[in-house]
Amino acid sequence: MTDLQRLATRLGLIFAASASLVACGSLNGASTRIASIVTPYKIDIVQGNFVSQEQAAAVTPGMSRVQVRDILGTPLLTSVFHADRWDYVFTFKRQGVAPQERKVTVFFKDDALERIEADALPTEAEFVASLDSGRQAGKVPVLEMPPESLTAAPAPIKAVEPKPLPPLPASYPPLEPVAR
Repeated sequence: MTDLQRLATRLGLIFAASASLVACGSLNGASTRIASIVTPYKIDIVQGNFVSQEQAAAVTPGMSRVQVRDILGTPLLTSVFHADRWDYVFTFKRQGVAPQERKVTVFFKDDALERIEADALPTEAEFVASLDSGRQAGKVPVLEMPPESLTAAPAPIKAVEPKPLPPLPASYPPLEPVAR
């Protein structure tokens, strides 16, 4: 092999290595762009007890533990060391939205409600509206039938009345044979 061929081979290898490095850099940029478009699905995570403004307003001092549990539900946290304290903790995490976290603490004295401490609580309507914040609202179909269609529609089929049941027997046979 001549010196000229060796030089050409070396230059060819250097050119191929440089081209592959440049290709790797552009491939990395393309893969980063594709990865930013395609994201994995993450499920919504709901933990704890949701307590609304309406529920917190319904709880008044002097109520028993049973009454408070009927309104707010079973507390998420009860402590052996704090028997007169119930904690209601709620977290809601979903993709692309800041997590919602709320805490309500109920204090008892002699099995009667003493006070309630809570974060800012939403109303039930506000909470339901926050659940649908990321969804696209489609066109709502009209659920009424126009008068022209009502006249053209066939009459509804009347339900067949069931036959009356036979009368019950006056006495039933014994379950076990009578011993003689």
